[in-house]
Amino acid sequence: MAETMEAGGRQPPERALAYHILRYVPDLIRDEWVNIGVLVFNPETGERRLRLIEDQDEYNRVRRLHPWADEGLLRALRDDLENRLESGIYSGSEIPWQNLLGKWEETLSNALQIAPQKGVLADDLDAELDRLYVDYVAVPRRSTRAGLPGGRAAIRSYCAQVFRQARIWDRMKKSVRVAEFTFPGDSSRMDYSYQRNGTRGFVHTLSVTRAPQDAKALSYNVRHIAEKARYHTEFTAVTDVALSRDNEHHRFVMDTLREVGVEPVPMEGLAVWVAKLRPSLLQ
Repeated sequence: MAETMEAGGRQPPERALAYHILRYVPDLIRDEWVNIGVLVFNPETGERRLRLIEDQDEYNRVRRLHPWADEGLLRALRDDLENRLESGIYSGSEIPWQNLLGKWEETLSNALQIAPQKGVLADDLDAELDRLYVDYVAVPRRSTRAGLPGGRAAIRSYCAQVFRQARIWDRMKKSVRVAEFTFPGDSSRMDYSYQRNGTRGFVHTLSVTRAPQDAKALSYNVRHIAEKARYHTEFTAVTDVALSRDNEHHRFVMDTLREVGVEPVPMEGLAVWVAKLRPSLLQ
């Protein structure tokens, strides 16, 4: 755990962070809930990270637990919360987080609850968000066999690790809204975006093993971004496995991505791909 000293006697992380787990409560009387998101922030600087469920298997899990869950409400929550964070509810350089969260609880739908604040020691806000999300929110996986293909949460976690090791993490914009390229109210996101040599690139994770049909949604977003962007664009899909034409599902994904100009890069080849990208990002 991040709260304790790491193995080998190394010193614990330096920054004291705080976090809240966000819960979906469809029936207040029964008080039954499911975790749907994480908010992590630095109380001293106000720097924060927010992440809510977005993959179809995550929504499916909520529906298994609560068959009458309002999926439309869940999909709109993240944009609503981020808009509240950015809307200037607070003033001055010191952010009154308790006041802000209190306003949330007064005005948000009764279906969303904010769990009590907890503290954690960590040296990286994004890495801690990923860890907490996997621990508290992501769909649990029964098997832990090494090399087992993972969902998008696992792929994103690996991408973040590779980007940090290549020292380009700060050059990557995370969780990019697609609504500016499609239509207002679109809750879709691209996982990462970057700029280099007059080109804006987009990187998105795709679990071919678990959700090959997600390639269609990615293709839709890519087509709209490419058509409406006022700059040159390039697109990459990081997949959990290397694609093979011998596999019917793989062929579907390959052809769907190729049609809109998306380069598929398997996780096993991501480090090489990043090594080629890195020099142009650091110019």
